[in-house]
Amino acid sequence: MDRTILHCDLNGFYASVELRDKPELQNKPVAVCGDPESRHGIILAKNEAAKKFQVKTAETIWQARRKCPDLILLPAHHDQYRLWSGRVNAIYERYTDLVEPFGIDESWLDVTGSMHLFGGEGRAIADQLRRVVKEETGLTISVGVSFNKVFAKLGSDMKKPDATTVISRSDVPAKVWPLPVTDLLFVGRASAKVLSRYGIHTIGDLAAFGRDGLERLLGKQGGQLYEYAAGLEHSPVTRAGETPPPKSVGNGITFRRNLVGWEDIHTGVALLSDSVAARLRKHAMKCTTVQVTIRDPNFKDICRQKRLEAPSCTARDIGGAALELIRASWDPRAPIRALTITGQHLLPEGEAGEQLDLFSAGASPRREKREQLERAVDGIRGKYGKTAIRSAVTMGEDIDHPAGHAGSIPPPGGAGRD
Repeated sequence: MDRTILHCDLNGFYASVELRDKPELQNKPVAVCGDPESRHGIILAKNEAAKKFQVKTAETIWQARRKCPDLILLPAHHDQYRLWSGRVNAIYERYTDLVEPFGIDESWLDVTGSMHLFGGEGRAIADQLRRVVKEETGLTISVGVSFNKVFAKLGSDMKKPDATTVISRSDVPAKVWPLPVTDLLFVGRASAKVLSRYGIHTIGDLAAFGRDGLERLLGKQGGQLYEYAAGLEHSPVTRAGETPPPKSVGNGITFRRNLVGWEDIHTGVALLSDSVAARLRKHAMKCTTVQVTIRDPNFKDICRQKRLEAPSCTARDIGGAALELIRASWDPRAPIRALTITGQHLLPEGEAGEQLDLFSAGASPRREKREQLERAVDGIRGKYGKTAIRSAVTMGEDIDHPAGHAGSIPPPGGAGRD
């Protein structure tokens, strides 16, 4: 028997929270943004009135204001977003204990076992949830109902705001397969560009291409995308309170000024690799691949990745791989506006053994000592603060923002695309 999975998506979440106590702005174009005076000045969320002007999340403030000169900008209050996210998820937990957050504003619910208590069908529960959330919080949600997590999320994206969309197995050919391939979870611009070269433009094209062909094009990710498109995805919804392990750990900085030259680049890489490595250790994970994304002042990105010799959670290994990628693909005289380093293809520490040969017998002890040293630094920072110990190359740097970048809440819905 098919499961009944709901994907609940809070509509314009940041903006909706900000407007709860500002009813006079409800029908005016409003956006929540980063600091307008800094290079972090991007749109984090917008209301329905701003959407009519084609204002988009993650675009710069000046781009948004060019489309909508009367756009009202509000500062972000992340503590309030966490508060209301928790309250909404508590409502979801009245209907099932299988509630898995996906970012701060989205959650999957598996109501298969409790459906008989709340109307007997997914649509009835979705409609009831929409009503209850609106009555108790003043916020609205869009809900997708389907037999797996991927199509439930696809459904919640189809109609907004405050709507329910059901995708049954029989609906897939007519409702899902004609959609653009970029509507599918985890198909971003980079993957779509590769797929388009082979005539894959819709989700149906992706399903028809077959697993073997997609794995030849995209590796393991290709097989996963085939399962998503064909309706074969079957991952469970995690029980409420049980956080699933991350699939990647990354950090990015939009620098206070452009990076130019290797000294600047080394400093930027040191800041990011230190943060990524510390977060990997916090999750008890190691990465096997390092990805670097470089953005120039014209907002053009290049993305490169490299497999590590052995799984690692140290800043030295991650930073070293990142620098190799940058040296191979970037002219140091060209300015860099923003840089992101991501550890990918993660393994739990206990499973991250390494295969040694006769010529690398000394590598593992050295790596182990480095790991122990960085864990000791984690302990000191945990006791005395994050700035208690810093890499020498980052001392006195003038490229990062005083408030820092690590751990900030990303724009809602930003967790899923490459």
